[in-house]
Amino acid sequence: MFENIEFANPEFFWLLLLLPLALLWYFFKRKNEMASLRISSIKGFTVKSWVSKLKPVLFGIRLLALAAIITALARPQTEDISTRTKTTKGIDIVMAIDVSSSMLARDLKPNRLTALKEVAADFIEGRPNDRIGLVGYAGESYTKTPITSDKAIVLNALEEITYGVLEDGTAIGMGLATSVNRLKESKAISKVIILLTDGVNNSGFIEPRTAADLAVEFGIKTYTIGLGTNGNALSPIGYNRDGSYRYGMRQVEIDEELLKEIAEVTGGKYFRATDNESLEAIYNEINKLEKTEIEEFKYYKYEEKFRPLIFLAGILLLLEWGLRNSIFKSFI
Repeated sequence: MFENIEFANPEFFWLLLLLPLALLWYFFKRKNEMASLRISSIKGFTVKSWVSKLKPVLFGIRLLALAAIITALARPQTEDISTRTKTTKGIDIVMAIDVSSSMLARDLKPNRLTALKEVAADFIEGRPNDRIGLVGYAGESYTKTPITSDKAIVLNALEEITYGVLEDGTAIGMGLATSVNRLKESKAISKVIILLTDGVNNSGFIEPRTAADLAVEFGIKTYTIGLGTNGNALSPIGYNRDGSYRYGMRQVEIDEELLKEIAEVTGGKYFRATDNESLEAIYNEINKLEKTEIEEFKYYKYEEKFRPLIFLAGILLLLEWGLRNSIFKSFI
């Protein structure tokens, strides 16, 4: 009955303390309410009535009515809350992913590219209010997915990213320039590129610094990530006769100075990921740094429930008045 009931003025319940005091008063004073007649014997009176014994019921009815009134004063009500959210600051993000052969190195488990795709998928799922696009680059670059709010499309495209689609190499400038091209027409308040590589710029016809200047011109912030352990990593060094990769230890070479410069010039930040855990932590930090502002509106609808209590109190008082002036009239 009282499920989901709240009280707007619960302080009125303190008045319920008057009820036990009224009971005590009635207990000690009720004998004085009726006139008494002293006689030497009651043998001549043979009429016995049970009605007089029920007289305390009148006081009980009055107390119930008073309790109902007090509860009504506390204003019982139900609350219906509806919410509506409005994104006040949308972010457009392009993730530029290195897909060169070195991304198959096994210093991250099971390899760098697979580890990246798993972490990037979690990042994408955690940005429901933003538009995200994908750019892949190796010896050249291409747009895998334009910026879109359809996360299913982005996640499917991310899963399809693999080595071998492009000529091998690491064209950081090309990857960054293609990402800028995807964002330059964006009307979003905030535009972000997350560029990840595990090597040095050795391909492409656009210099990374030139691409960084383009990002600055269009107001695009760039976060750069250098991926790979410190020292040597088990990496593809050739092919076996059956076409599978032959692995060997290779020195990890990342142009950290270049990545730091790109991030600094564009207002972003450089990160270094040496294992699966640090890569995940980096994307979590970027997720916190680039927060979408969401405004939430709550609408409250209250339905007052005091009227039935007032109605009940009125019925009880009428009942008490009727009994007092009919059945119990001779005893009052």
